[in-house]
Amino acid sequence: MTVQSMTGFARHSGGWESYSWLWELKSVNGRGLEIRCRMPGGFDKLEEVARKKLKSTFRRGSVNVHLQLHRTGGRSDHKINEEFLKQLIESAQSHMGDGYLQPASIDGLMAVRGVVEQTEQPPLSEEEQAALEAELEASLIHAIEALHAAREEEGAQLSPILSGQIEEISALVEEAQKSAALRPENMRKRIQGQLELLLENRGDFDEGRLEQELALLVTKADVSEELDRLKGHVSATQEILKNGHKDGVGRRLDFVCQEFNREANTLCSKSNDKGLTQVGLDLKVIIDRFREQVQNIE
Repeated sequence: MTVQSMTGFARHSGGWESYSWLWELKSVNGRGLEIRCRMPGGFDKLEEVARKKLKSTFRRGSVNVHLQLHRTGGRSDHKINEEFLKQLIESAQSHMGDGYLQPASIDGLMAVRGVVEQTEQPPLSEEEQAALEAELEASLIHAIEALHAAREEEGAQLSPILSGQIEEISALVEEAQKSAALRPENMRKRIQGQLELLLENRGDFDEGRLEQELALLVTKADVSEELDRLKGHVSATQEILKNGHKDGVGRRLDFVCQEFNREANTLCSKSNDKGLTQVGLDLKVIIDRFREQVQNIE
C-alpha cells in the first residue's frame, strides 16, 4: 500500500436530458475525516451517498464536496401576460394625441417588466428524478476516484522525501554510536575525573551517598539505551513506509515522531560531550522536518 497524501483536488462534469453539472472535490489536512457537502435543494440522498463513499475510501483529511447543477432549454419557460400587455396598448393609444409621446412599439412594450413572465419548469417525475440521481451518483464516483488518484500521486512524491529523512536520522544515530565520548576508555576517564572531584571533600560524604553519586554518573553517561531505541524507531518507520497499513500510516508515523523527539531530547540532556550534543541537535532538526511532512500523510 502506497503512502497517500491528505491534500488533493478533483472535478468531474456530466449531463443528462436538459441538466448539466459539475462536481468539485477538495481535500486538505485534518486530524480525522471531516466531510462538508454543498448540494442543491432536493438532493439530500446524494449527500448520504457521498459521505458513505468518502468514508470507505479515505481515513483522514478535511474533504469539501460541491455540486453545481443547471437546467437548460428543452421546455418553454416563459409566457406573455396578455392581459397586462393589452392594458399597456390601450394606455399608449389613449395618449397618442398628446403630442409629446412617441408612438408605442411592440418591442418597447414587451420590454416592460411583467409583460414577459418566466414560468417555473414542471418538476421531474419520480422516474426522471431517480434517473437523474443515478447519473449524478455515477459522476460523483468518478470524481472521488479522481481525488483518490490525486492524493496517491502527491503521496508518491512525499514517499521518497520521508525515506530520505529517515536515512538521515539513521546516519546520525550511527554517528552518535561512533562518537569518541561513548568509547569505554573515554567514559571511564570522564567518570574517574568526576569521582575525584567528589572525593576532594570526602569528609562530607558517607560511603552510601558516594555510591549513589557514582551510580548517577554512570547512568547519565550511558546513552546506549536511547541510541538502541532510536535505531528501533528507524526500523519501524522504514517498515511502515514500505508496507503501509490498511487504516493509513499517518497516525502511526505521528506517534513515531513523538518517540523520536523523546529519545533525541534525552540524548542531548545526558550528553556532556560537544560532538555528541551536536549530533543530538542535528537529530532534533531532521526529526522536526520529518514531523512536518508526516502532517500531510493520511
